[in-house]
Amino acid sequence: MASSPTHTSSPRSRRSRLKRGSVALAGAAALVGGLLAPSAAVADQTFVSDADTSANVTHVANVPKTEAMSDFNSDLAFTGDHAIGGNYNGFVIYDISSPEDPQVVSEVLCPGGQGDVSVSGDLLYFSVDYARASDECGAPSVPTSDPNGFEGIRIFDISDKENPQYVAAVRTDCGSHTNTLVPGKDGEHEYVYVSSYSPSVNFPNCRPPHDKISIIEVPLDDPASAQVIEAPVLFPDGGNTNTSGCHDITVYPEHDIAAGACMGDGILMDISDPTAPVVTDVVRDTNFAFWHSATFTNDGATVLFTDELGGGGGAVCTEAIGPERGANAIYTIDGFKGKKKDLELEFEGYYKIPRLQSTTENCVAHNGSLIPVPGQDFFVQSWYQGGVSVIDFNNPAKPKEIGYFDRAPINEDRLVLGGSWSAYYYNGYVYSSDITRGLDVIKLTEPRLRPAERVGMDEFNPQSQPEYRPGRR
Repeated sequence: MASSPTHTSSPRSRRSRLKRGSVALAGAAALVGGLLAPSAAVADQTFVSDADTSANVTHVANVPKTEAMSDFNSDLAFTGDHAIGGNYNGFVIYDISSPEDPQVVSEVLCPGGQGDVSVSGDLLYFSVDYARASDECGAPSVPTSDPNGFEGIRIFDISDKENPQYVAAVRTDCGSHTNTLVPGKDGEHEYVYVSSYSPSVNFPNCRPPHDKISIIEVPLDDPASAQVIEAPVLFPDGGNTNTSGCHDITVYPEHDIAAGACMGDGILMDISDPTAPVVTDVVRDTNFAFWHSATFTNDGATVLFTDELGGGGGAVCTEAIGPERGANAIYTIDGFKGKKKDLELEFEGYYKIPRLQSTTENCVAHNGSLIPVPGQDFFVQSWYQGGVSVIDFNNPAKPKEIGYFDRAPINEDRLVLGGSWSAYYYNGYVYSSDITRGLDVIKLTEPRLRPAERVGMDEFNPQSQPEYRPGRR
């Protein structure tokens, strides 16, 4: 069992580090090397929010980060009464059976950067985006120029939430910046789409062109044998000037469609065969600097893309930047009711938070999810230090904010990276992963959103969208 490393690196921007590396299958690793006991909670301490909120938003809880998870918090996934929070140092499992009093169940110290997470039953998929000397938890970091360095996907068994086990590691070209779970149609396999980017001639395992994704096949009866089975090229003729792979992909399995946010391009895909996605349309926008993520409406007829102008570290929610950059772009899908190969994206409008932020607050469109009101289009979204925004985009040409959660700057005098990385609605509450301040829980009391409380989920990966109905579980 590998020992856990001492964390000495300082926080850094997700796009400012030296990238990438490694390809091929790694054998199943030993048990987790960095399982930590949950920190003791402070008994009978009354929670007091430090956020400014609209009247229909209440900040009900915060779980601060621990010393072990001192690096950046990243994405979230949900299973049953648990939330799983990614961190550049590993991941945390929270008990959210009492949403207004969440508790840390376990922490796994297994550094590798990014820490994007997806959950499927007892399996957790974890993105490793900084090269390590081996696939073991606790292996030291190595330069991306090291041909033997490991990056890719780590697979954990989380059936025992108090004692997760390390099952396998799968190397992928350029590592894994994000990952997306895709259910298999045979009930015996599932797939993980791995997105990564920033190739270089100096990186032996991540050389340009890198216009592809990696597809990992996971046999559900033997996840330790997971391996890369395909690496489809999404841009055979080359993408936009700054496209070299994708940042993130959202799939909607119920409709066999996917939307890719691919740096310089937004794409729509037919995933009827999940091992062979087919690009049906590509769009570009001169106002978009970095196509970052995507979300479909529940009917699958509209998709919302985000632009991460400034790479997440910039203060772009200012009057000088304006309302159409670092924003969301909303597209309807022309031909959605027809054949998948005929689908095309049609621009409708932009959305950006109307609350201007200071020049010391990194703020830009980031991760969010639908609020599951049947027949309606509402969205909750993180904006780093711009906080969390609740959005009505029933008219995609004129989206508007109907609620918000917003803290004061982390530092009034200089720009410091922080704020809400992801904000997702799950079973009646919004959970926000704050980069530096921990897990926030938010309650929405907006009357228009109450029908969402009747929509129950047993599992939720925001980049693998479920179709929802009232009372469904």
